[in-house]
Amino acid sequence: MKIIVLVKQVPDTETNIKVGDKSINEAGIKWIISPYDEFAIEEGLRLREKNGGEVIAVSLGPDRVQESLRQAYAMGADRAVQIKVDNYVPFDTVLTAELIANFAKAENADIIIGGRQSIDSDSSQVVIQVAEGLGIAHIAFAVSLEISGTSVKATKEVEGGTQVVETSLPVAITAQKGLNEPRYPNLKGLMAAKKKPIETKTPADLGNPGSKIEVVGLEPPPPRIPGRKLEAADAKGFAEQLVKALREEAKVI
Repeated sequence: MKIIVLVKQVPDTETNIKVGDKSINEAGIKWIISPYDEFAIEEGLRLREKNGGEVIAVSLGPDRVQESLRQAYAMGADRAVQIKVDNYVPFDTVLTAELIANFAKAENADIIIGGRQSIDSDSSQVVIQVAEGLGIAHIAFAVSLEISGTSVKATKEVEGGTQVVETSLPVAITAQKGLNEPRYPNLKGLMAAKKKPIETKTPADLGNPGSKIEVVGLEPPPPRIPGRKLEAADAKGFAEQLVKALREEAKVI
């Protein structure tokens, strides 16, 4: 069984992000593996331990993503592959998915698994677009997973509850919190990961698809308008003031 786990490198949630002209200012940013991708890595390792095979950690971006790939190595991945895109745009999910799909096709992967979403762009699109590009089934928001031979059974979150679905390999999966508890790398794994090779692929190696979007500018959201306290003697007075403010100031009614 060949399992590809997607490893997206994102800014730590406590990092103070400064917006540049067309991208964020990366100076001083602490980079981490997107937390939902840690569930994907762990699930890939558990599937290999149960069914045999190989876990390939894949990350798309500039050379800094190699640090996250080494963390995947330390957790137990068998191979690590950087799809080298120096001018990587996190919002270009179509290009990202096309490159990953072409890599997965070349590897004849049985399973592609990533987190349910990344914590920077929050698109929840890449894994599903990979499945579409490969013409295979996908399971989103998986909270349990069973594979026997080529049969796949999963429990996934849906609005208001869960749903059990069945399909067959090959399949693309997004991991939801609760699917597992990611392991912590031990010191031996961390030291060994520093010496392991990281394979590099370029867009030219993977069909040379072009970017589908152009970023013309980035700017922070506007400051929040301060609130205003209404004062009235009774509920009728509050209601009248509120309706007047919504109609004359906010102009929403």
